[in-house]
Amino acid sequence: MLVWLALTLASNPAAAQTTTSYSNTTSGTISESATPCISPMVRNFTVAANAQITDVNIGVQLTHTYRGDLRATLVSPSGTVVNLITNIGTSADNLNVLFDDSAAASVTTHTANDSTAAAPPYQRTFRPQGSLAGFNGEAAAGTWQLTICDSLNGDSGAFTRSDLTLTTVPLTPYADLSLTKSVSNAAPAFGASINYVLSVTNAAASPLTATGVTVQDTLPAGFAFTSASGFGSYNSATGVWTVGSIPPGVTRTLTISGTVAATAGASVTNIGEISASAAFDPDSSPGNGTAAEDDQDSASFTVSGTRIAGTPPTLVCPVGMTIYDWDSVSWAAGTTSDSQSLTAIGTANFNIAISGGAFLSNATYGGQSPTRQNVVTGGLSPAQYSIFQLVDFSSQAGIVTSTITLPTAVPGAQFRLFDVDYASGQFADRVTVTGTYNGVPVYPLLTNGTANYVIGNSAYGDVLSADGSPDGTVVVTFQAPVDSITIEYGSHALAPTNPGQQGMALHDISFCRPVGNLAIAKTSSIVSDPVNGTANPKAIPGAIMRYCLLVTNNGSATATGIAVADPLPATLAFVPGSLRSGTTCASATTVEDDNAAGADEGDPFGAAFAGTSVSASTASLGPAAAMALVFNATVN
Repeated sequence: MLVWLALTLASNPAAAQTTTSYSNTTSGTISESATPCISPMVRNFTVAANAQITDVNIGVQLTHTYRGDLRATLVSPSGTVVNLITNIGTSADNLNVLFDDSAAASVTTHTANDSTAAAPPYQRTFRPQGSLAGFNGEAAAGTWQLTICDSLNGDSGAFTRSDLTLTTVPLTPYADLSLTKSVSNAAPAFGASINYVLSVTNAAASPLTATGVTVQDTLPAGFAFTSASGFGSYNSATGVWTVGSIPPGVTRTLTISGTVAATAGASVTNIGEISASAAFDPDSSPGNGTAAEDDQDSASFTVSGTRIAGTPPTLVCPVGMTIYDWDSVSWAAGTTSDSQSLTAIGTANFNIAISGGAFLSNATYGGQSPTRQNVVTGGLSPAQYSIFQLVDFSSQAGIVTSTITLPTAVPGAQFRLFDVDYASGQFADRVTVTGTYNGVPVYPLLTNGTANYVIGNSAYGDVLSADGSPDGTVVVTFQAPVDSITIEYGSHALAPTNPGQQGMALHDISFCRPVGNLAIAKTSSIVSDPVNGTANPKAIPGAIMRYCLLVTNNGSATATGIAVADPLPATLAFVPGSLRSGTTCASATTVEDDNAAGADEGDPFGAAFAGTSVSASTASLGPAAAMALVFNATVN
């Protein structure tokens, strides 16, 4: 049974608020079998009149032993979800609560039994676990949904009633915006030029000009940006199209141009959504990610052409490379972490972790996985060893994460992944590879085999490849410095709900050997002069100058035994006691004496003045590290 009651509040007519209540008294059983959280009880409230939400309250009454079993949410017509209660109340019975953001206490403090006496009024008032203010600004019209589920076994109850109260103001004035998106070619070839066209329209019936309009259009991997043209401005790094104002009945258009960077068979989807507008929109909420609203649209293309195995780039190493060869090292079956020595690099740490599945043991593939084996070979002849990860994933979300942490950054790296493929109804492999350098993400170039396609730094299997075939091979190439590499192995959308057994192997890794690259910069400033003091000083005789020598290691190897000398010209006289050191010119505040002896020479930088020359030294500078030396001199 569904009834409703409307009450108009007396207030300023120019900003009149209306409070309307909607009730649902349709009974029903609440238990782990009748209403599990994968199929909860849903109670609907149909709101016909459209208005803008300013406040939402909801009362819920039900019987249930052990209230801590229950979860409840409220969902708006726009798709916004607010958590009312999640497993709160432990062994207390029943629920007779009005959820109101303005209540003094949170429902998380509610541990007493509730009454079964008829509501409303509701016995107690609490703030929900989420915030009902999340609905403010949305349009009221449509179907609101209260969901209730029982997340634990052993207790049950029944739904009694719920009352949804909406406080609203009239929709006008408003600007009804909509977004459409299209792609110029739905089946382009790899490397082809394509355009995305985005159009934002303010409906002709809108009373307002929309201002402050922006659109979020983050470009997908598989599309390489080249330019943008049209109304407003587009930032390809942030994906934000700044549109500005749109009068009623006007459409603003942007064309984003680029090239296809995904390989044949790849499907690439680009989603755009209006992310901001100063005006209220009656049928959508900017930036809420709801695909059903008219302020969001998407465009997709599938890369055409006959797939061939890509040609990976040649790894160029300035001072040579170190190859980590699985043929020459040991790896005990089932090992998930190890340390390995890399020539000219140091000790690297290998770690393999799994979630959403389990490693399998199979004698054909070397026993308990992860293990070293030479059955899955990527077509290499003679067969070579690699580390094989044979897993049983229980869902598409299962993942194996392999992390290689290096003691110092390397200028580049390259390796093969074997057997990234697909078997219909059984599994669909996906690998995603990323690196880091000083905590900043570094993305490699992936080169596909004929059994997989590449989008950005991910490869997706879509054809079956045999254990000894090169078809499932993916080549990973880092062409920029990295100090860690992470390989995520899992499933993609073609996989069944329970993928079961699948496997992927990591072959030999080629590391470019680290190389230092020191750069020095010298800057100066005027501290004071004998005429103007410190106020707008000039470089005249008697002026005090401050100099900074900044040495930076821009390479990937630790540089050692660093020494710098700066001979002063006859026109300058060193100011004794002015030497300071640090890691930047601004932070060079560590006092250094003028001689080249004592503890200050290794704290960690040393400095001295002898004859007419200023010098600085340090035992080492790691990648991206810097040494700064500051001193004063008088103009003669």
